[in-house]
Amino acid sequence: MASPPLVPEFAIDQAHLERMTLGDVALEREVLRMFSAQAASVVALLASWPDDAAVLAHTLKGSARAIGAFAVADAAGELEDVIRQNGDAADLLEALEAAVDLARDAIADRLER
Repeated sequence: MASPPLVPEFAIDQAHLERMTLGDVALEREVLRMFSAQAASVVALLASWPDDAAVLAHTLKGSARAIGAFAVADAAGELEDVIRQNGDAADLLEALEAAVDLARDAIADRLER
């Protein structure tokens, strides 16, 4: 009996990703690699609370939705909203980091197959 994956499959909605890449496995892999790098870069930038933090969160939200990383998109959207309202977003940044970590782990697992 196979053991369950260490990374939850729901971190990336596979059916959505396949629709967005038209079933092209090479394109899927390229998009996943690009998203993983972008997400890590954006989260690192957000940790310094730059002036354009809301724009960065918004960009990540759109990229995440495009590949089916809906938990990342939701976390980025919440962060964006609070930043735009000048609220305390520290906890939301931590939630975004956790969602990005899960998505990146799922992507790494997917790319190893």
